[in-house]
Amino acid sequence: MESEFKLVERGFKETLVLIPGWASDYRIFNSLELDYNYILPVKFLPFDFTKDLLGFLDNNSLDQVSLFGWSMGAFLAADFSAAFPARIKELFFTGIRRKFPKDILEDVKLKIKKNWKAYLYRFYPDSFSAFDQDALAWFRKHLLKEYLSSMKPGELIAGLDYLAGARLKPQSLAGVKKITIFHGCEDKIAPFSEARSISRSLPGSKFVSFPGAGHAVFLNSNFIQKFSHE
Repeated sequence: MESEFKLVERGFKETLVLIPGWASDYRIFNSLELDYNYILPVKFLPFDFTKDLLGFLDNNSLDQVSLFGWSMGAFLAADFSAAFPARIKELFFTGIRRKFPKDILEDVKLKIKKNWKAYLYRFYPDSFSAFDQDALAWFRKHLLKEYLSSMKPGELIAGLDYLAGARLKPQSLAGVKKITIFHGCEDKIAPFSEARSISRSLPGSKFVSFPGAGHAVFLNSNFIQKFSHE
């Protein structure tokens, strides 16, 4: 099995790979209107993601793209960028941290095995702050029911296994010329201070904060405007 991608031509010159986080898929980006063509992972398997994405880029004669990674997707974006920096025009991180504590991941795994739908129902709202209620309402209307019916426990556990070994190593990204980190100040899943520290360890990177925003910062009402000005 391997990750599968689709190229969405939107009439722009540059192409952006959108990489979702754990317990989500490409549909989490459905409301994101950025000035790029999109590459979306329609089947999302983390362990061979770098190899599978490289094959897709080669098959579609795409020499260079930008990557946009959210949460677990940020680790995957970092993995690919570290391995193939010459293929990266720009790297965008959201909801990033250096690693996820193993004890927390093991606790989540136990809860997934016990009752994964009940766990996810409680988990998803944690991606939104008290100021992100419009974004949470959009998520509940368009994705919550779909996710609770389509997420598979085996794939959720595989994602947790990937995260158990995932590490953000700033020195591995020395070959990437442009890196921007977007982070919500009220992120409950990836601490703001940790993301800020990562940015400081990446020479030349930009750090864009969103006061009041939570983990799914790209769904914040101010995100597109701030992104366009970076």
